[in-house]
Amino acid sequence: MSDLATEQSDTGFARLAMVTIDCADPVALAAFYGELLGWETRHVDEHFAILDNPEGGSPLGFGRVTGYRPEPWTEPDGSKHFHLDFYVDDLDEATAKALALGATEPQYQHGRTLKVLIDPAGHPFGLAPLE
Repeated sequence: MSDLATEQSDTGFARLAMVTIDCADPVALAAFYGELLGWETRHVDEHFAILDNPEGGSPLGFGRVTGYRPEPWTEPDGSKHFHLDFYVDDLDEATAKALALGATEPQYQHGRTLKVLIDPAGHPFGLAPLE
C-alpha cells in the first residue's frame, strides 16, 4: 500500500455507505440502472429504491425529489452535480444496449473515448472501454 493510501486510512473516520441519486421516479431509475449493471434490487417503494452491489461495494440508491429537474448537459458549458462512469467491454455494444434501455445520447461529447449518455431521469453518465 502506498504511503498516501496508508495515511488516508489512518486518518479517515467514515466509509461510503451508499451513493444516492435524486430523481422524480426512483422505481423507474432503479430498473434502468439495475439492467445496465446487472444488479439486484434490495428495496423499492414509491419514494426510494436501492440496488445491491454484487461485488460487495457500496449500493446505489435512488430517491424521489418533488419538483425534480434534470441537470443541464446539452451544451458544452452545462453544469452537472455529479456523473457516474462505467467500464464496458465493447463501447458500441454497451451504447446500443443503454440506448435500448431508455438512455439518450446528447449531441455534445467530450471527444475522448468516453461516451456520454443521459439516463431516463436526465443524469449524464459515461461509458468507457476497459483497456
